[in-house]
Order: sequence, then C-alpha cells, then structure tokens
Amino acid sequence: MARTITLLLFPLLAPWAAPSEAPPERAVIEAVQRLFDAMAAGDAGAAREVLLPGGTYRAARQDGAVNGGTHEEFAGRLAKGAETLLERMWNPRVLIHGRLAVLWTEYDFHRGGKFSHCGVDAFNLVDTAAGWKIAGFTYTVETTGCRPSPLGPPAGTNESKRP
Repeated sequence: MARTITLLLFPLLAPWAAPSEAPPERAVIEAVQRLFDAMAAGDAGAAREVLLPGGTYRAARQDGAVNGGTHEEFAGRLAKGAETLLERMWNPRVLIHGRLAVLWTEYDFHRGGKFSHCGVDAFNLVDTAAGWKIAGFTYTVETTGCRPSPLGPPAGTNESKRP
C-alpha cells in the first residue's frame, strides 16, 4: 500500500524534486531563442555559439526570390547592424529523432522598433556535446497578409502601423 501511494504521489511531487534536464523539445526551442536573443543584442559571438559552422540559411520571399548565405555571413551582419532587431516566435512545433530536430514556427520580425515582416521559420538542429546547435534554417518573408501576433505588440512599438 505504501508503495502504491508513493507511485501515485511521485508525479505530483516531481516538479519540486531534484533539478533535471529540460525536455528535449524545450531545449530545441531554447537554442533557437538564443539565436533570436543574439540578433536582438547584435551579438555575432553569441550567434556563432548556437550556429553550426558550415551551415546555411535561406529566405523565401513573396516575389519568388530565394536568397541567403552562410551562418558566418549571417553572424557577421549582426555585428555591423545599426538597427535593433526583434524576432518573436509562437506555436513552435518540434520533431526529434535521436540527435536530429526540426523546429517549425510562425514569427514576426521588427527592425528599428518597426514591424518589418512575418512568416514561418524552419530550423534544422543537431544535438552536440555542447547542446542543440542550428545546422541550417529557412524562413519565409511575408510583408502582406500578416495576422497580428498572439504575443501582442512588442513593448515600445506601434503595431497599428502594421501593413
């Protein structure tokens, strides 16, 4: 009987038990958020910490153009940018198989405190000895038809001017 009670109570007590690792899905989301934080800070070094060397990114624009570059080029532009960047994601979906993960999420992007565009991000990640790293990413750039973010307007912006 005592064992049954312990087994039934364990799930209720687990959140207050000894610290444990975050679920892998959460760790994948946190890796992508670290990239967004590095972008907001204009911190190329922090971006390089989460981007795998040799990786690439691509932007698929509404006009049919697809452009992009290497992770190193991406990180290098962060250090040179004069405008503040803010990218926010919501409803992330994560698929994991072994050391491979994919994160798919809607996002909005603000440059210099003003709405720029929205779209969908698709990140490929690999679990390394140093944690989840972004192997590559692709995103859409949509300047029209953007729904308001469920996160609400970012602090200090005027979302009513959104196209």
